[in-house]
Amino acid sequence: MLDLFLNFKSFLLKNFFKNEELKYNKGGQNNNGAAIFDYNFMMGLQEKEYKKYLCKAYQIKTGFKLNLKHPKTLNEKIQWLKIYDNIPLKTMLTDKVLVREWIKEKIGEEYLKPVLQICNSFDEIVFDKLPERFIIKCNHGCKWQIIIKEKNKFIGNKQIYNYVKKQFDGWMEQSFFGWSDFETQYKNIVPKIIIETLLRDEKFSKTRKEVKNCCFNGIPYYNQLTSYIPEQYQDIFDINLNKVNTIFEPRGYPPSEKEADELVEKSVELSKILAKNLKFVRVDWMIYDNKLYFEEMTFTPFSGFINIDNYLQIKLGSLLNLKGNKNEQ
Repeated sequence: MLDLFLNFKSFLLKNFFKNEELKYNKGGQNNNGAAIFDYNFMMGLQEKEYKKYLCKAYQIKTGFKLNLKHPKTLNEKIQWLKIYDNIPLKTMLTDKVLVREWIKEKIGEEYLKPVLQICNSFDEIVFDKLPERFIIKCNHGCKWQIIIKEKNKFIGNKQIYNYVKKQFDGWMEQSFFGWSDFETQYKNIVPKIIIETLLRDEKFSKTRKEVKNCCFNGIPYYNQLTSYIPEQYQDIFDINLNKVNTIFEPRGYPPSEKEADELVEKSVELSKILAKNLKFVRVDWMIYDNKLYFEEMTFTPFSGFINIDNYLQIKLGSLLNLKGNKNEQ
């Protein structure tokens, strides 16, 4: 009846670490994705303290010291960007509401998903004016969303409805920054609820794919295509759309024998426009029913704890020039 995409595990991991009480995870890895520090501790920190505690979080999660003076790996450079490239533009582009106007200006509104309502609270949602299927999101978090496939049954089930309302009420009172490992772009977003058309047919049978363009200094060097429906496969392409074996976010899907199609090529072209003047960003897209839709600008994928081998970490890190882009004005 209802798919609840409430994957934000930090709600189950409150007080995982309190204040300055630091603990190492077994194997030096935090595999459950939880932030290292307690929410209240994070929100009480002053910006001048971010570097100190980010370095501690990095060592706990990776087992290595964070080299912010001379970062070499992609993960190290993403951590550097959290501290030294925390520009207001990133906050605006992370905001799922504000980014829409920017996308409209840069590439046109035909790439935006249809929006049904934008609200300041869950209580403001006018369900009578919504279709049977839709998706509700917070604009200021990651995976703070649910999918409603049968509105009338959802509204009629008070237990589920009240649970979802309580979940959103909680999210709207919080900052995703406090649940993250210093993903500073989230901190100053003004919370909103955005309701979008659910881009899936009733039987979830129409083609749905994700396209993620990893852009270094404005250049989309790598493109990851994941197909979910009706086929499941995952392909990685380089800047020339040739297939490579690099894997950023393995789904356990096999590679396909397909070449990059026109929509994938278009996503690369548009990502280059959107990534201009940004040091590092992953531009995310959805392909649904043979149409390309913008998803989001991701500045700190996996919070800069991308699980790839050290050789690839250094190779990708070498693509990122922290001093600036050639096309910056």
